[in-house]
Amino acid sequence: MADQTASSNDLQQKYRQFLDLLPLTITLAGLPPSEGRLFGEEQIEARGITIKAAYRVARTVAKECLGGS
Repeated sequence: MADQTASSNDLQQKYRQFLDLLPLTITLAGLPPSEGRLFGEEQIEARGITIKAAYRVARTVAKECLGGS
């Protein structure tokens, strides 16, 4: 039971970190808003890949800033 609680807390912490970095991530991704149009499956996948890459950069920048580097 303790493992489950620790795992749940870990997941909540990671989720919170993701949400905290989301504005920076979206800015770094540089993707325009949909403006009401729907994207195709390939476009959604491409945007997802871009956001993943931007999130990795945002996380690195945050770590560097918080670590004093």
